[in-house]
Amino acid sequence: MFLAELNQEEKTAFLELASLIAKIDHSQSIYEDTILNKYKKEMEMDHYKIQGFEMVDILKVFKNERSKNIVLAEILTLIFSDGVFHDLEKESVRFIKQYFGFNSNEYESFKDWVDKIRELANHENYQTLS
Repeated sequence: MFLAELNQEEKTAFLELASLIAKIDHSQSIYEDTILNKYKKEMEMDHYKIQGFEMVDILKVFKNERSKNIVLAEILTLIFSDGVFHDLEKESVRFIKQYFGFNSNEYESFKDWVDKIRELANHENYQTLS
């Protein structure tokens, strides 16, 4: 939703992070594929090829609060897209949260917001099918 606000270096880093997170549980779901493709389109990076950077190197790119907030919100959207929150995904989110300096309340607010957006999207999809 807000990925277009990132600068080019941040967009590249975000795609690297999203790809890493999508594969972290050793199985990338069709839901995660769909979200990753949506991210590429939103950032106009349809043809970007993942390089496989390390998470710490990726996270160093995000320096301002706004970018960090965007990254966490979008990564949570990706993680929750398949309805399963795997242990390795939890570990990764914990690391990102700590690296960015988010406290538990901020994280819970993001998580709640992502849940509400998902509910809204699911309701919208249901209405379209009816």
